[in-house]
Amino acid sequence: MFVKVCGLGTTADIDAAVAAGADAVGLVISGTSVRGLDRDKAALLAAHVPAGVLSVLVVNDTPAVDAARLAAGLGFGALQLHGTAYGAPEFAAAAEVFPRLWRATSLSDRPDTRVGALGEEVLLLDSPRAGSGEPWDLSQLASARPEGPWLLAGGLAPHNVAEAIEQARPWGVDVSSGVESAPGVKDHALIRTFVTAAKRTVPRTA
Repeated sequence: MFVKVCGLGTTADIDAAVAAGADAVGLVISGTSVRGLDRDKAALLAAHVPAGVLSVLVVNDTPAVDAARLAAGLGFGALQLHGTAYGAPEFAAAAEVFPRLWRATSLSDRPDTRVGALGEEVLLLDSPRAGSGEPWDLSQLASARPEGPWLLAGGLAPHNVAEAIEQARPWGVDVSSGVESAPGVKDHALIRTFVTAAKRTVPRTA
């Protein structure tokens, strides 16, 4: 099970996620997020991510090409474009600058759930309000479950991630607010518990 811990804000957060066994860490640049970093802080943290762990730049209000240039310039491993503002033209333009793109969306937006539909290498399905920590109705996946590398996000926490994996059968999971002691403040013990629970869970077969 691929595990991404998102919204990290300190080098200690990164160290905790890495030590727990996370496969990827997400750093947010957004003027609307409590977890948003300025570019200098994002550069510092991206440089701290060790080899073997994927660093993902997460944006939702930055023009796609600008975000692609930023991801390339700061040495990120992947760029996650989050929300309906990024359609096929934006993905195509960004891919010319930085090809490793992830697409994050919600089923409430009625997206194309084919992984790679917009040229992305990974698809992330989140709750309608990204970063809110709100769970969503996973039964919707009965008619819209992606195939290939896709991440389940939204309302996940140590106490429910195993059940969510069993029900949704994702390729991986993404967590942010579910491992926080306060908005934007990561709890390292919760990170360890979450990653361990996710890694131990085997999805049910259909």
